[in-house]
Amino acid sequence: MIASLVVLGALFGGSSLLIAVSAVVAVLLGAAATKITHSELLQSRRDAARDRADQARAYAVLTDERTTESKKFADTMTERIAARQKLIHELEGELALAQRKVAESTLKLGNESRRADQAEARLATESTRLEASESRAAEAIVLVAELEQQVTDLKVELAAWEDAATMPVRKHA
Repeated sequence: MIASLVVLGALFGGSSLLIAVSAVVAVLLGAAATKITHSELLQSRRDAARDRADQARAYAVLTDERTTESKKFADTMTERIAARQKLIHELEGELALAQRKVAESTLKLGNESRRADQAEARLATESTRLEASESRAAEAIVLVAELEQQVTDLKVELAAWEDAATMPVRKHA
């Protein structure tokens, strides 16, 4: 602006020396303005570069934090997976053991059931034998009672015959 005013003033003044001086001042002031503009441009580029560098460092720190967090998460998940796999393996072992015990119990139950069936069959046979024995015993009791009655009857008859034999014989006329 100053250079414009000096050049305008020199043009109205009409002096060549004044125009030459104003042209030199205008060039110098233009060069100074260019230098100032160039310095500000460089400074703004440095500021922008510094901002980008700060931002890059912040992103690097953030990336490191995220990487650390991701590693911790991966480690935690790996540990959890390992723990779950260990638990699954233990449970599979316990399941196999339980299945083995169930199979053994089923086998024992089958054996006991077979033995119980055999015992029931023996009991039924023995029950049949007992009934037959009781029936024979009842028949024997009846037979003994009949024989006792016969013995009693025979004793009575014998006593009657003995009485008859000891009585004097009567003669009929």
